[in-house]
Amino acid sequence: MSRDRRRGLPRIALVHDWLTGMRGGEKVLEALCELYPEAPVFTMVHVPGTESRTIARHHPRGAWLSRLPGVGRYYRHLLPLFPLAAETFDLDEFDLVISSSHCAVKSIVRPGRARHLSYCHTPMRYVWDQRDAYFGPERLGRAGSRALRPVLAWLARWDAATAGRVDRYLANSQHVARRIHRYYNRRAEVVAPPVDTGFFHPDGRLPGDFALAVSALAPYKRLDVAIEGCRLAGIPLRIVGWGPEERRLRAQARGGAELLGTLSDEEIRELYRSCAMVLLPGEEDFGIVPVEAQACGRPVVAAAAGGALETVVDGTTGVLVAPGSAEALAEGIRRVRATRFDEAVLRRHAEAFGRERFKARISAIVDETLASGASPTTW
Repeated sequence: MSRDRRRGLPRIALVHDWLTGMRGGEKVLEALCELYPEAPVFTMVHVPGTESRTIARHHPRGAWLSRLPGVGRYYRHLLPLFPLAAETFDLDEFDLVISSSHCAVKSIVRPGRARHLSYCHTPMRYVWDQRDAYFGPERLGRAGSRALRPVLAWLARWDAATAGRVDRYLANSQHVARRIHRYYNRRAEVVAPPVDTGFFHPDGRLPGDFALAVSALAPYKRLDVAIEGCRLAGIPLRIVGWGPEERRLRAQARGGAELLGTLSDEEIRELYRSCAMVLLPGEEDFGIVPVEAQACGRPVVAAAAGGALETVVDGTTGVLVAPGSAEALAEGIRRVRATRFDEAVLRRHAEAFGRERFKARISAIVDETLASGASPTTW
């Protein structure tokens, strides 16, 4: 094995799909950077200045896609090029590659002697069970959607065919572990992502009278359901985030919801503390936002699907409702308004997902993986 010459340790590389902002996946990468301060970061698309200072200290190395002018504005449209970009990283000098993947970097080509540990946020949702949400006729029109089908089918075949490049899979939830088994026929251990419960904590104030959603403005997030649900329940809604759905959501809101764009962690914490509840209207792979809200002592109204089933305790830390229904979400909002939630109970529940627990678990798994000579089929 090659070794870090200064410390006599195995060389570790971190690979992430893209660095264009700080969302849930980037919080995982940030914790990995803290654990392995000598590890370089590779990414398909890097927009400098959009990552945290912790990640920036690792001097992220963008693939050739990063050199395209203004790529941060349109990188999502380059989906067919991601397989090529993911396979071009030079990782020959490393003993362990840790990929943080929700798109393509679980399929990096590693040197034969190295181990590949993949923290999988989700198999590529765009080409599996959420094709229509991104590329269906309602989004692209019948002709556009039909024209893209062969490309998406090819990407799905590539995604499944390259699943064996990973020696060991970690999933962020039982929900994602089942998807990994379904699409990759591989077993995955569950390690919940890190939530900074030291930063997100209550400050003793009484809840306000507005609902909050903190989310990328993407189709599967179902923020359209949040806007309509709040209208039906008669409660103001504030939305934090940015993404391709912004124009459509602003048109739908028509003054009934306020879109705040991208905010700092400090500003988001302030909103958590001052809101009445946090909404999670879409199916999440895990969903860090509900746990951050609970860490700040605020209940959650969430669609009873995906990761929310593992992070929200119905009637104790929030309310679970039928997915995809504005009426059900509105009824959940009314239930929260009529229920007195115990801030201390919310806080204790969130602490089970704390950052230090994540780092301790990852560190143990990395040590075990490096010490193992197991083949990919073992895990």
